[in-house]
Amino acid sequence: MEHLNTQPNFGVPGQRFARAFTPGDDFYEALIETHRGLSDEQSQLVNARLVLLLANHIGDLRVLREALSAARAGVEA
Repeated sequence: MEHLNTQPNFGVPGQRFARAFTPGDDFYEALIETHRGLSDEQSQLVNARLVLLLANHIGDLRVLREALSAARAGVEA
């Protein structure tokens, strides 16, 4: 992976956290809350929309291709 950052990278610009894992935990909590009360179909739609929104934000096709490859690695077809 030449362009994709796979190291923990969660945070808030200008804010320091007492524990390095706190921002990641905060994101996970927000992600779970986003799905609360949704059907499986609605949850899949939210995930698809989130992937497209974040891919658009990243924008760099090199990074996105590396992320797609990393996500697919080890998943059986």
